[in-house]
Amino acid sequence: MMVIGKNSVVTLSYRLTDGEGKLLEESDPAISYLHGGYDGIFPMVEEALEGQPEGYSCTVTMEPEDAFGEYDASLMRVEPRHLFPAQVKVGMQFEGQPEGASQDETVLYTVTEVTDENVVVDGNHPLVGKRLVFACSVLGVRPATADELQHGHVHGDHGHHH
Repeated sequence: MMVIGKNSVVTLSYRLTDGEGKLLEESDPAISYLHGGYDGIFPMVEEALEGQPEGYSCTVTMEPEDAFGEYDASLMRVEPRHLFPAQVKVGMQFEGQPEGASQDETVLYTVTEVTDENVVVDGNHPLVGKRLVFACSVLGVRPATADELQHGHVHGDHGHHH
């Protein structure tokens, strides 16, 4: 039986809750990620799964600094209304560059307020500042393909498709 290690593809079912137990996300269907530092899953979860076989289950509690960090007020921006489409509304998301960012650094901004003059956008992840609890079960482990290793992510069932 294969165990989870660098360059293996891990298929999981999971439940993500906040510190109070409120369900935030649940896998449906299962997800697959490339294990071994490819940023496909939280580092603390990857660490807990290292060396474990199919069928293993665990629960990992992550403080904000282990998940999406603390709130960053510099990622909140008030922009002129005319820079956005006429149908802009709260909840829409746009990619943009934070102030002082390099050319290839982008952030996903969520619209939090719309007035006649301005649009307020927030580049913080919706789960920033929260304690998160990630409970998962390993449904499968297999070696990654050469293509997956080259691209740094899973292809096919439950993974990324080109």
